[in-house]
Amino acid sequence: MEDLKGIQEYISRDSVYYANKFVDEVFDATEKLEIFPEMGRIVPELAIPTVREIFYGSYRIIYELINDNALIIAVIHGKRLLPDISDNLQTK
Repeated sequence: MEDLKGIQEYISRDSVYYANKFVDEVFDATEKLEIFPEMGRIVPELAIPTVREIFYGSYRIIYELINDNALIIAVIHGKRLLPDISDNLQTK
């Protein structure tokens, strides 16, 4: 969750309130994954069926399916290239 912490720190330079609000909203966006863990699309750059993504605004929330649970592995702005997240994957 270093990605999310970095985004929060960046936003907090202008507003701590909106930085915390952003983090809360990202977590809210992931709530449906508890019921529908496969609702996100497969990450096109990786093409691994267990690595999926949903979107919150301009941000990609990338997660891995592990035993029907969603483990968030990255939150990145949609205009950024996907960094190497292979170290974050549980199923390599």
